[in-house]
Amino acid sequence: MKLSEVKTGTKVKIKSFENHEIVLKLMEMGCLPDEEITVWKKAPLGDPIYVLVAGYSLSLRLDEAEQIFVDLIVNS
Repeated sequence: MKLSEVKTGTKVKIKSFENHEIVLKLMEMGCLPDEEITVWKKAPLGDPIYVLVAGYSLSLRLDEAEQIFVDLIVNS
């Protein structure tokens, strides 16, 4: 699943990145493999999305979020 497809309020874990050209930029912003992300809110037209990652909020464009593959975190 791509981060751009995740619903607001959902917690996910980063699995991998699709486009390796954007990897460094995302990693500098705290988007590391196995990092937990919560989709906090989305703009009215869906772009950008706001996520909570590494203790702070981050705004990502939809095309950036489409480059991040994630797994849902299931609460047990």
